[in-house]
Amino acid sequence: MKKLLPVLASLFLCSVQAEPVQLVFAGDIMLDDGPGQVVASGRDPLARFAAVLRDADFAIGNLETPIATTGKALENKIVTFRAEPGVVPVLKAHFDALSVANNHSGDYGKTAFLETLQHLEGAGIRYFGGGRNLAEAHAPLWIETKGLRIAVLGYDEFKPRSFEAGVNTPGVAWSEDDQVVRDIRAARKAGADLVIPFMHWGWERETEPCDRQRILARRMIDAGAALVVGGHPHVTQGAEYYRGRLIVYSLGNFVFDGFDYPEAERGWLLRLTLDRDGLVGWDTLAAQMDDEGVPQPVSGAKTPCGDREDARRGRVRLCANP
Repeated sequence: MKKLLPVLASLFLCSVQAEPVQLVFAGDIMLDDGPGQVVASGRDPLARFAAVLRDADFAIGNLETPIATTGKALENKIVTFRAEPGVVPVLKAHFDALSVANNHSGDYGKTAFLETLQHLEGAGIRYFGGGRNLAEAHAPLWIETKGLRIAVLGYDEFKPRSFEAGVNTPGVAWSEDDQVVRDIRAARKAGADLVIPFMHWGWERETEPCDRQRILARRMIDAGAALVVGGHPHVTQGAEYYRGRLIVYSLGNFVFDGFDYPEAERGWLLRLTLDRDGLVGWDTLAAQMDDEGVPQPVSGAKTPCGDREDARRGRVRLCANP
């Protein structure tokens, strides 16, 4: 019997490791203005996607606003956001973690940014892509479930760079190519089975990724990233494979109002199924924002999807949304 124990333990470990993990990524979530008023009225702007977010093993979004009552709007920015702390329970109900690596996290200064982190910590919502100092900002979000260890990294590369964390000062993780590569390699060395960079990049309104995005995405995959997910342009930007690994350039908006062009009112919710070897399958669900910035599912819409065989062939398909 003693001889059988290591064999049985090995079989059990393999069975745990073999079970796929589903991650969901959402694009820009802005809970000031219209969406903030929705929350203040007692409604949940994410209610229509609650089941999809709940069914995932881990749900991640990009928090495109500080959550604070402190601070002062930066004078050199045309558009600034600040959400009320009352939005935190809504985020807690739907998301396990949020990226703060974006160009609006510092809209009301470092005091408001630190208050944002405190609100997230108080609610038990994990965050990444920013912190109280440079080391915290570049630390991965570690997801350990079903025998899989995933590191998610967050970076901003859209101005102003004054939001960047310093050695002893709070802020976001800035996207410097060499540092991003070091972070990916460090996460792999620390035991990550998969590393996923979540980028805030590209030009607003542009429905195609720029050369900068394509070059950096490839460099990240060459450094060991399992796939790359992006946002910021406020529009979706398509998906492709490089070396059999997925790149989704921009998920667009998810909860947002105030745009005067229709492309900004349609975003994607990305569902990934992963195992130790990487991508098993993936799809995107169309989210149509109404006048209040609240996302609504779009039944029958065809959005990018694929599986491991598609990745091997470098082929992105379109799947009809349920």
